[in-house]
Parts: sequence; C-alpha cells; structure tokens
Amino acid sequence: MSVSCVGVVECRINLMNEKIGMVGVGRMGANMARRLHECGWPVVAVHDTNAGAAEALAGELGAEACADLKRVTALAEVVFTVISDDHAMKAIFRGGLLPRARGRLFVNCATLTPAVHAWVEERAARVGAQTLEACMASSIPQARQGTLYLVCGGRREAFERAEPILRRLSASLRYIGPTGQAATVKALVNMVMNINTAALAEGLALGEALGIDLNLLREVLAQTGANSRVLETDGEDMQKREHSCYFSAAHAAKDSGIALKLARAHGLELPLATVTKRQYDRMVKLGLGDLDKSGIAELTFPGRGAERG
Repeated sequence: MSVSCVGVVECRINLMNEKIGMVGVGRMGANMARRLHECGWPVVAVHDTNAGAAEALAGELGAEACADLKRVTALAEVVFTVISDDHAMKAIFRGGLLPRARGRLFVNCATLTPAVHAWVEERAARVGAQTLEACMASSIPQARQGTLYLVCGGRREAFERAEPILRRLSASLRYIGPTGQAATVKALVNMVMNINTAALAEGLALGEALGIDLNLLREVLAQTGANSRVLETDGEDMQKREHSCYFSAAHAAKDSGIALKLARAHGLELPLATVTKRQYDRMVKLGLGDLDKSGIAELTFPGRGAERG
C-alpha cells in the first residue's frame, strides 16, 4: 500500500468494527476513505453525485457504490459526509440519509454555516441518530496520510463515539463544544487564510512590478513579521503560476461569505474580509473558480489580468 497506517497493528487490534459509509468522495472524501480502509476500518458504502467516482473507489476498497442514500444508511453505522455547501448538505439529509437512521452517527466534515449543522443535528435527533461536526483545517495530502487537523463540535457522547475513528484521520483532534462551535472556528480560520492569501498575492505582484527578485523577496518575507503559513504553501506557486487545486477559489469565496454572514449578524464590519471575498468572487466570474486559492495572483500580477480578459 502506498501510505502506511502508523500503528496499524494496534489499530486493527482495537478496532470497534463499526461499519463506515462515505457520502462525497471527491479528493478529500476518497482519501479519508482510503486511510480508514488501510487502518482496518470496514468502509462498506460510498456515494457521490459523480457515480463513476463512487464506483471506482468502491472497487478499490471492496465497498458498495450506493446510488441511493438510503442504502448508505442501511449498510453503515457511522456515515461521513464531505460535501460542498449548505444546499448540498440539506439535500442529502432531505434526500434519503435519515429514514431508518436510528442509532447511526453522521460525521459532517464540510465547511458550512453553523446554523446548518444545528439544522442537521435537530433533524437527526428526531429519528434517534447522532451528528458531529468534524471540520478539517487541512488539505488533500493530510487526508491521505491521516494527519488532518480536526476541530469538532456537537454532543460529547457523539464525539466520544467517533473519536477512535477520527484519531486515525488526524494528527491533532480538538473537541471545542456544542454544535456550531467548530463551524464557527473553521469559518474564522478560512477567513484569515483567505485574507493572508490575497495580501501575499498583492505583495508579490508589487515586488515583480518593481523588478525585485521574487525568490529573494520570499526569503526576506519568511524571516520577518510578513511570514505566514500561506507564504510557505502558496508563495512559490503564485510566482510560478502553479495553481493545481488543493483548496479552490470557489470554496474560498463561499467560506469568506460564511464569516461575513456571521459578522453581519453581530453588527461587525470586516473590510478586509469583504474585499477578499470580492476578489474570489471575481475569480469565479472569470471562470477561475476551480483554481487553487493561490490563483488569486492571476488578478494581481502585472500582465496576468489582461491575459484573462
């Protein structure tokens, strides 16, 4: 196998044997399923709106590709959801996950508005099911390696039930309180990350316009108060125009919008977050939403914006 499960023997010995389902098997969901499979957890059911992706992963893991969400709930006791937005989340819980879901645990990993997590928890409780937010402050390689940073919210008993599984997916696992808390923290994480990304793109763009060697500039930034994790992950990509997607511009726009909605509800104005969202919205409008968030440099570097029309 390409990625080993650290402590795989211990993992198999302590296996709780709860069967796992995965709804949403894009790159994050698929890699989480692979990781759990390699650690001995029985991944028995997968579902995606892209039926081909579900069938390919099911064949790889020996699972069933379920066309019907009710079948996922029938087969699996713990169901992970890794989907795109509030609308998609409500659709899957209205569309078949909850019938006959008594005793099931839904672990919801997408970045959503806190109110939607609360909505899901209330709907699940009506049928005797549990839910947990497990918000991921990491990306695709960490999902594959089992080194995600997970921030969890929900009922303590739901977290304790999920904890043995989540520890095989994470290098750091935090339970921070009731439903909605994890989603709130994740919205703030992504808001700040997006602002940092936009600021870095502008700094590097100005450096290029001034004729400064960007390798030198990045080295200097890294040794000063301008340093950031975004500089480490995205700086060279911005320079080289390498925008293979780990966290898309479209998702950046969505998540900045979640934070701004929370701010408006509390009477706060966030000018930096507002302008950053406008930049990511502009990327989406220009057809660049599927680029990595580092692609915001295409709007700021001299000559690039003109090339995009």
